[in-house]
Amino acid sequence: MRQESFNISSGAPDQCLDTAALVRLEQSFRDWVGATPRRDVRLARQRVLLIFLLIRYTGARLNEVLALDPWEDIDCERRTVRFGGPGPDNERVPREVQISEFLAGETRKILSDPAFQQATGNRFGVDPAFVRRKFYERTRACGFERRLGGPEMIRKARAVELMQAKMPLAAVQKMLGGAMPHRGAARISFSPEEIEEVTRRFVEREANRRTSARNTFFGKIVAIHRGDIQARVTLLTVGGQTVSTVITNDSLERLELAEGRLIAAEVKAPWVILCRGEREPACSAENRFSGVVERVVRGKVNTEYGVRIADGTELCALVSTESGRRPALKRGDRVWAVFNAFAVVLQAD
Repeated sequence: MRQESFNISSGAPDQCLDTAALVRLEQSFRDWVGATPRRDVRLARQRVLLIFLLIRYTGARLNEVLALDPWEDIDCERRTVRFGGPGPDNERVPREVQISEFLAGETRKILSDPAFQQATGNRFGVDPAFVRRKFYERTRACGFERRLGGPEMIRKARAVELMQAKMPLAAVQKMLGGAMPHRGAARISFSPEEIEEVTRRFVEREANRRTSARNTFFGKIVAIHRGDIQARVTLLTVGGQTVSTVITNDSLERLELAEGRLIAAEVKAPWVILCRGEREPACSAENRFSGVVERVVRGKVNTEYGVRIADGTELCALVSTESGRRPALKRGDRVWAVFNAFAVVLQAD
């Protein structure tokens, strides 16, 4: 239930829980809350559950969560959590983090309980050491290594989860309170409000899981070239990459697409072709991304490759195991991930 992780700022290798393990850990917290008949104990455990959920889904630091005034800093209507400014030992600036409609609804239900508010006050008021002990207890109860359940490791696990789910690096770093990537295209072409909108769309899409596509790009339409029957649409991602797609003019009108609109572009893993080497391949595929193979999962029929591209996100390619053996791709190999414009499906909210 573990996977390779990284430090969001340095890229150092580490270990952390994967999504399936995080789901088990979350359920362990929920079972723990419901396991006591005592009202006062259940309220205390609900407080720890809410702290876990905020770290789990916002990637916040433990001290940031404990410093929240839940009734002032969590806006369930707007579905945002506002983390405060600099503390005595850091220089972090205030930021708002989007949460899903489901998490906002659950948080609203907890906070609307007068008994919870009376027991909690204006702050969570929990000793950080106590929170860590409860995190470790639930982690061991799931059969995981104790260290993997610490608040810092849950934060790292969230970062890895978001990156592997193709959330743009700029949005991940903004969400976790890290430095923005030094990529001119993203800084110039996307306002903070637009990055927040990209984050909101991603969080809701993640919570609903309405698509089977493994690769999703979030970006802004920068060009539309309309032909007699079809139109070419080009979008610029938050990470500064461009993605081209060809759709019918009917789809263009039905989706009400226009330059400047934020949109998601999806590509299924079997449609991504990998070409080994540093040199850009001479092929007709309109979309070409240079990257490094970071993950190889071999099956009897298919092999899945995870390729880290220039903006830090991962593309997933699925090839037959037999064809995957011929180029002998392995972790660390330089490759080009390419796909045709007709393989890109646009999703407009």
